[in-house]
Amino acid sequence: MKLWQKGYTLNSRIEAFTVGEDYLIDQKLVDYDCLASKAHASMLCKIGILTDDELEKILNELDRIIELNHNGRFPVTLKDEDCHTAIENRLTESLGETGKKIHTGRSRNDQVLAALRLYYKDRLTHLKDELKSLKKAVDKLIESSGAIPIPGYTHTRKAMPSSVGLWAGALSEALEDDLLQLKSVYDLVDQSPLGSGAGYGVPLNLDRKMVAEELGFSKVQQNPAYVQSSRGKFEAALLHLAGFILFDANKTATDLILYTLPDFGFFELPDAFLTGSSIMPQKKNPDVLELVRANYHVVLGYEMQVKSLIGNLISGYHRDFQLLKEPVMKSLEILLETISILTLVFENLTVNEEQCKKAMTNELYATEKVYELVKKGMSFREAYRSVMMNYG
Repeated sequence: MKLWQKGYTLNSRIEAFTVGEDYLIDQKLVDYDCLASKAHASMLCKIGILTDDELEKILNELDRIIELNHNGRFPVTLKDEDCHTAIENRLTESLGETGKKIHTGRSRNDQVLAALRLYYKDRLTHLKDELKSLKKAVDKLIESSGAIPIPGYTHTRKAMPSSVGLWAGALSEALEDDLLQLKSVYDLVDQSPLGSGAGYGVPLNLDRKMVAEELGFSKVQQNPAYVQSSRGKFEAALLHLAGFILFDANKTATDLILYTLPDFGFFELPDAFLTGSSIMPQKKNPDVLELVRANYHVVLGYEMQVKSLIGNLISGYHRDFQLLKEPVMKSLEILLETISILTLVFENLTVNEEQCKKAMTNELYATEKVYELVKKGMSFREAYRSVMMNYG
């Protein structure tokens, strides 16, 4: 039975259209909804809606659902609409009237948001670990090969001397900023929406703080109307973070595609990381780096999709919000996989010192020669012109 059931049968085409693929996407939220439901049930017991015996039965059944889900035996179907309905139907089937009490004091609106935010927090925690692993791999490359010189480029032309350490150090420092940005977004998401109902509160003396603490949220999102208005806004922040991080991955991959080019040869990847051509037998292609580079643009598209979906809506809930789930979840998956793959690349990246030194041609030292003359008392402009004459 649907949570909103009115006593009539919904047209099958309307049902398929309004549900879309939400029931498939929601499979990832089953555990999180069960965790939120456990905390909500404990609070209902505290305020006298559930007895101790009823609470124990509900908690045990929710644990059972989590176990079934882990074993692939709790499918969310089109008829369910979403995981929240599937879970409540299971509780009702198993526990009868006791199961019917679980929805007391909440709307599907704050229920959905609670599961999503628990999911987001989990993904962000995982992302934090992935970023730290990448930074560790980058720093290890700096430690082993940082002193090796390579050309620095502006306008894709040789400019001044650089080094492996200077190049890789830019990514290492960028990752520090990425971690700062991640903390900011995590703090934003780390607010409990439960108890806000459909955006206008619940006429029941709920202990919202207890539920927040049970679920590990740092605070309660107080204004129930803002809870709904923040849906999409927080998701946009998540995707902006994803783009913020993937921008660094994009630039790094673009550099490595160039620097691993045989004509440059500064860095080398093992053959096991390179694909081939179906027609050209000599080819070894850096497809992995090209896809790392491309993923920035994919997520940027999802960010624009999310920001467009939430625009021009009056306050309150709208079914438009349902379409936020897929782009956000896909973006987080892409982000996590991309950072993990880039870590693997750095762990297996080698530096060809001979090729690096060979590329350190005379023109790279032109600016250095200017400043040698400046140190001897010549004005910068005259020194610049003097050295310039030697390079045509």
